[in-house]
Amino acid sequence: MSTYLLVHGAWHSGECWERVVPLLASAGHRVLTPSLTGHGDKAHLLGPEVGLDTHVDDIVELIIEEDLTEVVLVGHSYGGLVISSAANQVPDRIAHLVYLDAMVPEDGENAADVMPVTQVLIDLALKSDDGWRVPPLPELPPPSGLFGVTDPADVAWLRTMLSDLSVRCLQQPVRLDNPAVNTIPRTHIHCTVGRPEGFDRRPVPATQPNRTPAHVRELATGHDCMLTMPAELTGILLELA
Repeated sequence: MSTYLLVHGAWHSGECWERVVPLLASAGHRVLTPSLTGHGDKAHLLGPEVGLDTHVDDIVELIIEEDLTEVVLVGHSYGGLVISSAANQVPDRIAHLVYLDAMVPEDGENAADVMPVTQVLIDLALKSDDGWRVPPLPELPPPSGLFGVTDPADVAWLRTMLSDLSVRCLQQPVRLDNPAVNTIPRTHIHCTVGRPEGFDRRPVPATQPNRTPAHVRELATGHDCMLTMPAELTGILLELA
């Protein structure tokens, strides 16, 4: 049995993994899908003080409190920043890092460094009436849709789990200053359909930080592949157990 800890992206909640959880569990694995502070069942905790560091603490505290080891730590989108800093703190508990259509930072980088278009969202939030809220991205015409989701029923369901993000989540830097984090194997899963203009991902280096060849998989679907291709996503994750 492996332990999968699935970390959602910006604006989402742990509910987004609902279609993946039973598939991993039926294969005999433990699955945890926490909502980060300010989202899902913790939406009432959202405030200007919530930032990337808050979300990293959410994950690290869960790992320690549950005494999790050999964790397959999956970060979707913004969650790539969260899992990077979390693994930096508890590298001995992480068996594999999975960047699911995610931001992949270097030490000291924030969201805008990894994906420069994010600076637009930061600037808009700072100039808004409250000065810190970042609302979810709007729905776009197909194939981009709402975070890559285009089925009307799925779009309606996705809307129920979206909520504002604190701008500090996009401003605070990732910490990757523990050499031990570089020994953790990585897998990158890229969604290839409907990526909006400006949201370009960085090329994955041919060699991982642990000096093994890069491991990159692709899914021919939109950004929220856990909604649109849960079985195919699960299949890739099960290969890592």
